[in-house]
Amino acid sequence: MAPDHIGHHAVTNLALGAPASSFDDHYNRNQSYQRPPESIDQDIIQNLHKPNVFFKYLDQERYYHDYVIFFQHEIDKHGLEKVVNEYVLKNDDRANALLIRIMCANDGWLGPYLLAIEKAAAANMEPSKSLADIIDQIAADPDLLGGAIWEEGNGARHGILGLVPEAIVRYASQWKVGIDELEYKTAEMTNNAGSYFRSVLNRNPTFHLLSICNGFHFTAFFAGAAQHPPKQIKFDFYYMHCVTSSICYTTFLRQPWITPANKRRLLQFKGWFDLGMYASRKAPKLLPNEIVDYKPKQPSGWDGIIERVIAHPDDGHASKLVRALKHGENICRPYEGDPKFRVKDGMWLQLGHMAIDSVQDSGKPWVRNAGFEEAWTDFEDRPTAQV
Repeated sequence: MAPDHIGHHAVTNLALGAPASSFDDHYNRNQSYQRPPESIDQDIIQNLHKPNVFFKYLDQERYYHDYVIFFQHEIDKHGLEKVVNEYVLKNDDRANALLIRIMCANDGWLGPYLLAIEKAAAANMEPSKSLADIIDQIAADPDLLGGAIWEEGNGARHGILGLVPEAIVRYASQWKVGIDELEYKTAEMTNNAGSYFRSVLNRNPTFHLLSICNGFHFTAFFAGAAQHPPKQIKFDFYYMHCVTSSICYTTFLRQPWITPANKRRLLQFKGWFDLGMYASRKAPKLLPNEIVDYKPKQPSGWDGIIERVIAHPDDGHASKLVRALKHGENICRPYEGDPKFRVKDGMWLQLGHMAIDSVQDSGKPWVRNAGFEEAWTDFEDRPTAQV
């Protein structure tokens, strides 16, 4: 099933301040892959609350619409909070099946990987390592990277996780989020995320926001630094999604109806997924100077970048990347002095320029599988002055 990006694109551009006139253009550009919904089966819908029926039709595209209607009815009847806690966060077989599919946008094959890491992390009594330190370990392990094979259609499913699953489990389980970092109430939260985080930081500098910022800077760093000079600047398509999905986690943190244990679990799954994603694309060498020394094609502040990306004719990926990078700068600013945080001192703005410049440059907007030499074959070399 082709994903429908129209809704994502519209909401993102709205958050970025897009004028109403832009929405018709973006919709018309992406309507070619729209199609009528499948017909529904009321008998199936009425029985999807039963686990055996729920699993029987799961992952079958024909019944996607039935699940949509079922959950609409459940939310109307019980409310969003109760439905999410029951069907996504309960930590039983059914909830884990949905949680993994929601987080990883796949048919669930990542489930055994994430659950194995969860088990290994619980048994690991050592202090947590930083995500940045772990990717350094991954990049230095030739046996692990030997599992990343260019010929494999899915570098994660059939390569790293198919050939050397125990290695990525061993590395990923070294990153953990302490439950004691989630003790603070959410009553004082406001609709303004920046104000909320400042109020919490004033009360407790060790709040769980540190872990969220850790994840933000981590994904932004490896997405932006995974360049391949002298080839033109491009973000890896898979790494880009690690960045854009990070924005959800500050929202999760603000929900009083999500328990501290589930907030912790959501964040840990995200960090472990990102580590596996980095490794699966053959862990490209990360070049921070590609960010620090980047010369924007149209120098500006964030307003200029946002104006350009709102008008950019794509399916919304570029807008989501720019929004996530700006959000990352906002929430990670208090930690710029922490040596574990590698994106600092204006690098967020540099990443924003790299994002919009790269998608508006010649050739494909994204590179796929950035750690492989073959991935860069069709991209142009930079002008000599930029190398």
